[in-house]
Amino acid sequence: MFRPSRIAGALALTLGLAGCGGEDKPTNEPQDFSRFDAFPSTYSLQQEQDVLIRSATVLTATGEQLQETDLLLKDGKIAKIGKGLKAGDKALVIDAQGKWVTPGVIDVHSHLGNYPAPSIESSQDGNEITSPNTGQVWAEHSVWTQDPQFALALSGGVTTLQILPGSANLFGGRGVTLKNVPGRRVQDMKFPDAPYGLKMACGENPKRVYGSKGTAPGTRMGNVAGYRQAWIQAEAYKKKWDAYNKGESSDKPDRDLKLETLAGVLAGEILVHNHCYRGEEMAIMMDVAKEFDFKVSTFHHAVEAYKVADLLAENQVCSAMWADWWGFKHEAFDMTEANIAIVDQAGACALIHSDSSVGIQHLNQEVAKAMLAGQRAGFDIPPREAVKWFTLNAAKSLGIEDKTGSIEEGKMADVVIWSGSPFSVYTLAEQVFIDGVLMYDRKDEKRQPHSDFDLGILDAEGERV
Repeated sequence: MFRPSRIAGALALTLGLAGCGGEDKPTNEPQDFSRFDAFPSTYSLQQEQDVLIRSATVLTATGEQLQETDLLLKDGKIAKIGKGLKAGDKALVIDAQGKWVTPGVIDVHSHLGNYPAPSIESSQDGNEITSPNTGQVWAEHSVWTQDPQFALALSGGVTTLQILPGSANLFGGRGVTLKNVPGRRVQDMKFPDAPYGLKMACGENPKRVYGSKGTAPGTRMGNVAGYRQAWIQAEAYKKKWDAYNKGESSDKPDRDLKLETLAGVLAGEILVHNHCYRGEEMAIMMDVAKEFDFKVSTFHHAVEAYKVADLLAENQVCSAMWADWWGFKHEAFDMTEANIAIVDQAGACALIHSDSSVGIQHLNQEVAKAMLAGQRAGFDIPPREAVKWFTLNAAKSLGIEDKTGSIEEGKMADVVIWSGSPFSVYTLAEQVFIDGVLMYDRKDEKRQPHSDFDLGILDAEGERV
């Protein structure tokens, strides 16, 4: 197994410090629910040599397509962008003449590790269907880091992905954003300082799952009542903690893991990722968000997003959509293949997502289909703009756009070198860098990670049989 230097180093000190400090004391500040994170990131991937990529066509995801351009990756960051750049003697120099470079692919909706391969019942750990509100569960606690599908996603250029709980519940629990690197435990993969996500679901799934049991919710109006009641409880919980920390109350509240997650949303620390297909339901969810003074970060699937594209733009809500996956149930039926383009042209944040262990391997091609559909609908959408749909807009959805998602100096050196235009069906990701480290090279088997589960039988010399 390819293990980059220091990626899973011993970081017991970090974990130990997280538990220090004794009793909580009033701070005269509102409650910071992020301090309850008992599972901090231990991600540590360090670039050991500079990388100079020469003479590429670069899609920056900031609206530019640069020809015959060089990139210098240094100390895990994009250090310079320009022509005729120089690097030290020990640098890895790559001739990218005729090739294209983009930021790393970001998938905001994945279940890798929670629904790993091989797909057997004993490892299906993405849906906690014991209650309509399971805000207390965290997707990361089901992630099997040995899932071979992580490496397959990497071969498609995916450098960052969000793992979400399933959509059986009104509140499915916390999602986690990962760097797509090998790790002994999920904390070795956790994107540093990325906010958590709260998975919510509207529509058919929760009412079907619980209505079939004869419990609430059994209707869409029951769904909305369930959200509102939960947010009322979360508001009361947050007020108790804020009063305690401001010294307005001497009664320290008992911790409630379910309400802690919802209160984190109300405090602006946790982002809402909402499974929602129909236009009018997205409008209702935005109204619920206004009632309780929080923001929906992203609607997922959003087959009818084109119907409310103006509302999405007005409320600054992203939509994560498929290019042409629709019609598999009633609420997914009223689709247009120009969906992503219409949302984008309305000035809203549009992006692709997979919700699939296969689709995640070719999100660039999914964007190509959506771009073409938009062009057929009469929109002027060039590659320099469409690239945002699998890079920068996805980073915005996850609250990490200040760190990754575009090729700009100072950002994480998460970069893909493609054999040609990433919008061609014939193009493959040739080399994938994460924080400046060459994590995948299509022509070098030593730079093609395999999980321990995937390695197979070794002979006496340690070669694969």
